[in-house]
Amino acid sequence: MHNHTTQTEKNLESAFAGESMANRKYLYFAKIARNLGENQVADLFEETAHQETGHAFAHLELLYPSKEMTVERILELAIEGELYETNQMYPEFERIAVEEGDQAAVSEFQEQARESQEHADIFIQAAKRFKALGLVERFHANRYIKALDKVQNKTAGIEPKLQSNDAGNRDNQSGSESAA
Repeated sequence: MHNHTTQTEKNLESAFAGESMANRKYLYFAKIARNLGENQVADLFEETAHQETGHAFAHLELLYPSKEMTVERILELAIEGELYETNQMYPEFERIAVEEGDQAAVSEFQEQARESQEHADIFIQAAKRFKALGLVERFHANRYIKALDKVQNKTAGIEPKLQSNDAGNRDNQSGSESAA
């Protein structure tokens, strides 16, 4: 998993986690409030959840500056995160839930580990497709560059002939004008 090393980076990660959890929790509370017929309270939770998302994104911009990100990098980070959840986080959480006898949590952690693996597989396939598309684009770009070079080389060979023809035509025109 991508580790930030400074204390400030660790604090930004914690702040991001807190803001993200608040967002999800408030959306969940909004759902409950709406089911209870309290639409104004639900609206309040939804608006606050939206603000929490803004806070979380501000923290992410400092951790992963968008000007430094590429499609390859964001796919790599997503794969890394999903595999961390699949191979380390959820198995450890499951182990502790087994020790504590919380079967509902065991089942939840197992299900989430499976889904995290599915997400990792989806991102891995996307990365492969993106890489393949890049290769195809480079292949076509190289073909177009070669074709353009051929056209330019042929044009370059024709230009001196055209220039000499133009000069000859000017001489002929001068000669014709003199004769007239």
